[in-house]
Amino acid sequence: MHDRPTGPADEPEPDATGKEPRIATVVEALASRGAAEIAHPGGTLLAHLERVHALLAEWGARPALRLAGLCHAFYGTDGFATALGDPDRRDELTALVGEEAERLVHFYAGCDRRFSYPGLADPEGAFRDRFTGAALRPPLPLRRDFAELTAANELDVMRANPGLRARFGTELLDLFTSWRALLGDPAWQAVRATLA
Repeated sequence: MHDRPTGPADEPEPDATGKEPRIATVVEALASRGAAEIAHPGGTLLAHLERVHALLAEWGARPALRLAGLCHAFYGTDGFATALGDPDRRDELTALVGEEAERLVHFYAGCDRRFSYPGLADPEGAFRDRFTGAALRPPLPLRRDFAELTAANELDVMRANPGLRARFGTELLDLFTSWRALLGDPAWQAVRATLA
């Protein structure tokens, strides 16, 4: 018996393997696009995507943000150019993960990092979309989602690649410290444990 009504925003029941059915479908779709063969600083792209999803789940992220973590490199990013899908054909990813998760993936992928990172924690800070060149002022919830997804992405790479952690750990710690107000406590604790 449920304490509250269920709806589409609720999490799916795990299958016999303990995995969410939708996640398995998404992983299969990513693998069919070559993600398991694409080299990534965190191993293969698919392994990295799965670990980012797991890290966001560990932090208690809602389903849409976890799905965005699983697909965050679908359109490529400012730091990883290889794309699995075309940002001009967003309906393909939307059909797979839903509108909210796809919007988060597109927003994340579209970030011009050099321009956007310094002002992310400033409510008036501009965010540049690298796909369109438009300067945006995203609302606070979107800034928080972006910060959590970025932290999960970067922390996974730093954990998987000690050489990169030695090279970029201090810089990332400084960045995430400047974003502290955007990060939930579990994400912040993971930042400190990994980078401090």
